[in-house]
Amino acid sequence: MTQNPATEDPNLEAAANTPDQAQAAEGGNEARITALQAERDDLKDKLLRTLAEMENLRRRTEREISDAKAYAVTSFARDLLGSSDNLRRALESVPEAARSAADAALKALYDGVELTERELLKTLERHGVRKVDPQGEKFDPNLHQAMFEAPDPTTPKGLVSKVVQVGYKIGERVLRPALVGVSAGAPKAAEPPAGESGSDKPEKNH
Repeated sequence: MTQNPATEDPNLEAAANTPDQAQAAEGGNEARITALQAERDDLKDKLLRTLAEMENLRRRTEREISDAKAYAVTSFARDLLGSSDNLRRALESVPEAARSAADAALKALYDGVELTERELLKTLERHGVRKVDPQGEKFDPNLHQAMFEAPDPTTPKGLVSKVVQVGYKIGERVLRPALVGVSAGAPKAAEPPAGESGSDKPEKNH
């Protein structure tokens, strides 16, 4: 009578496959963890970028609001500069001798024009408009417009020797550049004609 071969124990086969399955499961878990970490890092990066953009937007908006407040009167202030110039011309048209000898009515008129000019300048200053009178200052092309350059023995080269028209600033911007003359320094001394230098003079015979 032939005996049937021994049947393999199913428990032994399952035990043999367990390490491979565990390793596969571990590998799958690591892959999922890696994917989740990558997704987390990507979301974190996007969040940080969004926060940075929002902060930049906030700062830009604050700056635009500040500029709008500071420069809202630019056009109106520029229109008033002509009135300020005319008041100054009116005051400068009266010589000092005429002011000293003026009667009460003329003196009151002069004082009234001068007071009006001061009040106008104060009003402009309250709105951020400042006068630029650069007499004796270094020429600055960002604030001044040179009308001419001329020798001036009393003013060093490169400094403003004459203010033709005062300028104005509003905030940090130039509302109108000052029109100026720039010193070229002291004029050069004339060179003596040839033959008249001390070394060329003939010596006297004793």
